[in-house]
Amino acid sequence: MTRGHQERLAPMVRDLMAASGTRFQALDRIAVTVGPGSFTGLRVGLAFGKGLALALGRSCVGVGTLEALAASLAPAGWRAAIIDAGRGRAYLQVFEAAQPVTAPDIIAVETVAARLLEVCGAAAITLVGPGVGALAGLLPRCDAVEMTAPSPLAVAALGARASLVPPRPLYMRAPDARPKTA
Repeated sequence: MTRGHQERLAPMVRDLMAASGTRFQALDRIAVTVGPGSFTGLRVGLAFGKGLALALGRSCVGVGTLEALAASLAPAGWRAAIIDAGRGRAYLQVFEAAQPVTAPDIIAVETVAARLLEVCGAAAITLVGPGVGALAGLLPRCDAVEMTAPSPLAVAALGARASLVPPRPLYMRAPDARPKTA
């Protein structure tokens, strides 16, 4: 979503809760993704999650977006969660059997294949994230699962295990916005 995050999020959550037949008071804690990702999306999501948690008297915890993408698939084998970071770069994190092998990183798109070969060798790997289909042909024994966002079930499962530390955004690059100069 390029615009309208703040206007659409609360009604979407309200509708989801109504459709599931779940009352907000039934929630144990609120889990939000903390990035990496778009600056606006992270700020809106964190503010909403923290506000909802405060209103409900619950804890709010953070979950890495790349970890949540990888956890959206069955945990077996090698996974690489990838998100376009703009300007020819990608956010990347590699997992084996659901365990992180690398920390979240930001690298040039043209080096993604080399980094994956360096980390995984010739092992079969599944790429997951928005737009990963274009990268699948760069590696042998590679599958791609296009996913615009992590599964809410994966976020909830990771959030249930997360330590009760207030979430903070994971910014891995400088913002595109610049102050106006006189």
